[in-house]
Amino acid sequence: MAKRARGARRSPAEAAGGVRMGDLLRVPPGSGPRLADVDSGATPGDPPGKRRSRAAVVALGERLAELQERLYASSTAGDRRRVLLVLQGTDTSGKGGAVKHVAGRLNPAGCRVKSFKAPTDEELRHPFLWRVERALPEPGEIGVFDRSHYEDVLAARVRGLVPQDEWEARYELINGWERRLAEDGVTLLKVFLHIGYEEQRERLLARLDRPDKHWKFSEGDLDDRVLWPEYQRAYEVALRRCSTPWAPWYLVPADRKWYRDWAVAHLLHETLTDLDPRYPPGDIDLDRARARLAAD
Repeated sequence: MAKRARGARRSPAEAAGGVRMGDLLRVPPGSGPRLADVDSGATPGDPPGKRRSRAAVVALGERLAELQERLYASSTAGDRRRVLLVLQGTDTSGKGGAVKHVAGRLNPAGCRVKSFKAPTDEELRHPFLWRVERALPEPGEIGVFDRSHYEDVLAARVRGLVPQDEWEARYELINGWERRLAEDGVTLLKVFLHIGYEEQRERLLARLDRPDKHWKFSEGDLDDRVLWPEYQRAYEVALRRCSTPWAPWYLVPADRKWYRDWAVAHLLHETLTDLDPRYPPGDIDLDRARARLAAD
């Protein structure tokens, strides 16, 4: 288990006598799971039930906001650290929901959210990491990727968008690029939201049943559903080959939306707590400033 930074607050799970969510959900380097053997409806970490877990996410939002402010403040004194939360998963896995319920509680001034769609013609003229590099958070910020550079070893592989030798080479390119990010002060929190085949069907049907959700439905979702086994295999390979000591993957069972949010919120809180950003000391002559205000 990683050593806690001096003065850092414990996560709610630890404070309750449990273990760190990061230790429970981390994918060990070089040994990714067989997704068919992972229960997508499980709830690791002993959450306090649906209603109380949702309340816990709201309460945790206040702690996240405080840590975010400290991270942003520290950047004004030259601290280059930032956090990048990467959310990956099949269609309907809840990436947008996690953004809304977890990252939505952060101050927008210090948070940038990027949703990656199919690459544009301009993006296709550049190396695949080009568009991702442009969306990285600045020092002091928290970045959130709804999908990411991993689409280039997932969709590109399954749909045959590029030759095999090209997508094969991308795993090591990604590992090297993420290592350089880590060396430059970026803490990568890569989360795979794992839902089951039947759960995805229920969510797609729910979108068809609700007119206010029709905008979220795409025929392409059904095309990708036909390729479910191929996508599961592609995710397994990405998790195994790209979970590294400097940028590990975390697997979150996501059939239960309330658990998904609870787990992602805890992972982000543990990450920021370990960074333990501090407010920089001010270079202020307090007596002089107070005297000037009194004179006004």
